[in-house]
Formats: sequence, C-alpha cells, structure tokens
Amino acid sequence: MSAIQAFDASHLNLAMRRYYQALTEHRAYLNSLNVYPVPDGDTGTNMALTLKSVVDALGDPEEAGFAESLESVCRTIGESSLMGARGNSGVILSQILRSLCTELADVESVDAKRLAAALNSSAKAAYGAVLRPVEGTILTVVRHLAAAAEEAASASDDLPGMLERSLEAGRKSLERTPDLLEVLRLAGVVDAGGAGLLLLIEALLCVADGRGLSKAPEVGGIVMALEPPGAVAHDESSVADLRYEVMFLLSSDDEHVARFQERWQEVGDSIVVVGGDGLWNCHIHTDDIGAAIEAGIEAGRPRRIEVTDLHEQVAHTEHVAPPQRKTSGVVAVAAGDGVRGLFEALGAEEVVTGGQTMNPPTLALKEAAERLAADEVLVLPNNKNVIAAAKQVGELTDKKIVVVPTSSVPEGLSAMLAFDADSGAEENGEVMLSMAADVVHGEVTRAVRSARTPMGDVAEGDFMGISAGEVRVVRQSLVEATCGLLAELVSPDHELVTLVAGADAGDDETEEVRSWLEGNRPDVELDLHVGGQPLYHYYIGVE
Repeated sequence: MSAIQAFDASHLNLAMRRYYQALTEHRAYLNSLNVYPVPDGDTGTNMALTLKSVVDALGDPEEAGFAESLESVCRTIGESSLMGARGNSGVILSQILRSLCTELADVESVDAKRLAAALNSSAKAAYGAVLRPVEGTILTVVRHLAAAAEEAASASDDLPGMLERSLEAGRKSLERTPDLLEVLRLAGVVDAGGAGLLLLIEALLCVADGRGLSKAPEVGGIVMALEPPGAVAHDESSVADLRYEVMFLLSSDDEHVARFQERWQEVGDSIVVVGGDGLWNCHIHTDDIGAAIEAGIEAGRPRRIEVTDLHEQVAHTEHVAPPQRKTSGVVAVAAGDGVRGLFEALGAEEVVTGGQTMNPPTLALKEAAERLAADEVLVLPNNKNVIAAAKQVGELTDKKIVVVPTSSVPEGLSAMLAFDADSGAEENGEVMLSMAADVVHGEVTRAVRSARTPMGDVAEGDFMGISAGEVRVVRQSLVEATCGLLAELVSPDHELVTLVAGADAGDDETEEVRSWLEGNRPDVELDLHVGGQPLYHYYIGVE
C-alpha cells in the first residue's frame, strides 16, 4: 500500500485495533518482563485489557457505513481507556491515550506535526499522572520517543518517517532502562511498560505504511534472576514491600483530588491518578487497604474497587507473610465465585458460602469469625434468612460481633465500600448500615412453581423481578423481566446501576440488558460483574 501522510478517524480506529492485537500477541512476553515495582507478571495482561475496553467501545472502521468523526473516535478512546484501565501500567497508558486524543480531537486529519505534538503532550501528561515519577519506566520511554517525533516532524512532513524515528528512539530508550533502574538490571530485563508502549508506535506505523507487527520474543528465553521483594536497596522501604494493589474509579469534584492524592501519599506508593471532569481512575500500592479506600470515600464515591494481593502473585516469593492484625474484620455470606471475589476485593477476608436455599449454620459463621486476625468482627448476612443465624455468633465467641443486617448482595457490596479495618466494629457497623440503606436492590429469578402474587398469577418457569421481598415484574423472558425491573427501580435521579450476572445468565442476554439500559436510562452508568451465583440470574443495585 502507498504511505499515508495524515490519519483520519478510521485510521486512528484501526491503529487501536492493531495495538490491541500486538498487546495480545506480546502479552506473555511483557508479563515475563514485569519486575517493577514488583515482579507480579501482569503488565502485558493489564495493557491488553485496557486496550480491549477501547476496541470494544469503537465501531469497526472496516464495516460498511462507518462514518465516525475524528472527534468522536478520540472521545471514545479517551473515555473507554479511562474506564477500562487495569493496573499501574494500564492507568498510565490510559493517560497517554487520553492526552493524545485530546490533542487530536479538533482537526479533520492528523499529519506528522500534529501527531508529534500530541505525543509530546502525552509524555507530559503521563509524568503529571504519577505522584512519584521513576526513570527507567514507561515514563522515560514515552518522553524520549515523543522528543524524537517532534524533532523529526520539524524537519519533514513524512508521517511514516516521523513514526520510524520515534520508534527507533523509543527502542534505544527501552534498552537503557536497566541502567536507570537497578531492579531491572538485577533481573536482566527491560521495562515491561515501555516495551508495551512501543507497540503503539508499531501499530501506528502498521496503518501508515502497511508494515506488519513485530513478532513477540520467546518467553522461555527470558532470564529471571530477580532477588525476592525487598532485596533491592532504596533510601527507604521499597515499594516492592507493599502488599496490596488497590484500584478504583472515583467520582469526585476535581478540586478534591489534590487532597485525595496527599492522603494517598501517606498510605502507599506507585500512585497514579488520572482523569478529570468528575471521574478519576486511581491506582496505589499499599499495606492499608482500608485507608486507601477511605480516602476515596472522603473525596467522593469510589466504585469498581479491585484489590490484589501482590505477594500472592510474586513467583519468586518463598512465603507470604502472615496477615496483619487489624481492629476489625468482615465475614460475608455469598454464593458464586464472582460474588465471592467482589467481597474479597472490597476487604472481606472470610466469605462463607450461602444465600437463598443454602443458609449457612451459625457454627460456620462463628468459625469464619475466629479465623480472622481481628478482635472485632462484622458479619454481613446478605440474605434475610441468614440474619437470625448471624445474630447468634456473638454468643459463641469471645470476639466482639456486630451484625450489619444486609438482606441482599447489592446491599452488602455497598456496605463494604465504607469498611475501615482500623476502626471498631460498632463505628464501622453504623456507617456500613447507612451505605447499605442507600441502595435500591433487586433480584431476577425463575419461579419453581405456580403461585399468586400482588402482580398476578405466576406460572412455573416464569421470570420474576423482585425488590424488597416483593414481586414487581413477571415475564416469560429473562431479558424482559430484568429490563422491566430496571424500569421500575431506576429513576432519573439515579447515577449508577450495579448488575451482577448469575450462573444462568447468558452473555447475549446480558448484552440485551445493557443495551436497554443504555437506550432507556442514558444518564445512568452501568457497573457490570460476572458473579456466577446460582438461582438468581441477576442481582441489581441502584444508587
């Protein structure tokens, strides 16, 4: 193909798809490089998932009828990369893409000079997003490749030529990262994030002059000689000593974010906060999950909270330190691997299997409470039929037990947003109960027998939308019942719908529900999770 000297909307869209393809193919290689700030082996996965959110949001430029404007494509890339960013590397990448697209959104086509200037703005934005920038990382690589791009664009209007110069400079910068970061030198690798970023320039060149993407190196050839976490000397304690990665989206007025960042500097490191206009993607490594989330609650409303135990990911760690003793711990009742994961991510260290038709015994709750490294324990029943058993736990143990009488999974998840492991159970209980009370919750299930309800007769096999213990909707179709319940529960004043898909909810049905919500409640954000719970096809929480 002949070289392209200016990108339009379809070219930029296609470049994102090629970039996602490259990250997917290089994912294992990038993961094998990942040793900073901890050897958790997930940079390739996080960058690929971040780009997946972008390509999922974009229309296919190769389909007939594609007529998106450059402004529209840039807006979609910026928004979807922010919402879908995963991990430290994904959050920084989202900031690079958002800044790039902000610079390109107000023109009809992108020539060499405009793209070079946008890359330079992206480099500055990436540094601005990281509270303690470290050289020898993706930040160094983006700075060097952007500087080379501007130098090349000032000398020539050749777009492929500019990208080629940028890629060459980026590769040289990547080769030097072990000289700048001791942990990379000890491991015998280059920076994983920087290597992933170079694939963006390759993808742009792929579109500009038709060249193929580079082949991923063999993972087996990588030498991993890294010492255990903490072996690399630093002026103070190493960021690799910090145990947990905490990420969430934060809805907050922009003027509150500076104070939020200050609070985070007190409790962790590897801090990245990107966004604007009321929505921020936040990432930190910390030993204090509760304080990290509490800072978000003080600044606004955190959601999509994800907590990862970095020590469990480190293949070179010979043992995991025993859990730190906290003032309070949480025992939650839930069914389904996905739902269990949600509670664990929010800080519930003990999740007892149970729920509708499988109420756990008091003994199981008592044993879970006693396993916690905490003197005070909060119990979240998450089902009205479990509350009574939960209230008996305090009589069987010397630990202080506070039951937060949540009657549904959405209530329990909302309550967990307010949990602070360093506060007492009574104090936690009051705040968590208040959070749970603010949630309008519902479930969709299938009738196992015919019955008469306030909504009329229900036949065996009908789908029912239930809220606050009352049948609100009866339909023969799962999608119609779910959308009908959403129509009942979601008002114009609401902002967020959390939808947790059960084991019997199909992907196609979930997509139909998502489309209905997007078309009928366009101002409401959807937070979708795969819960895997039995009996209930969907849990619904509305805030």
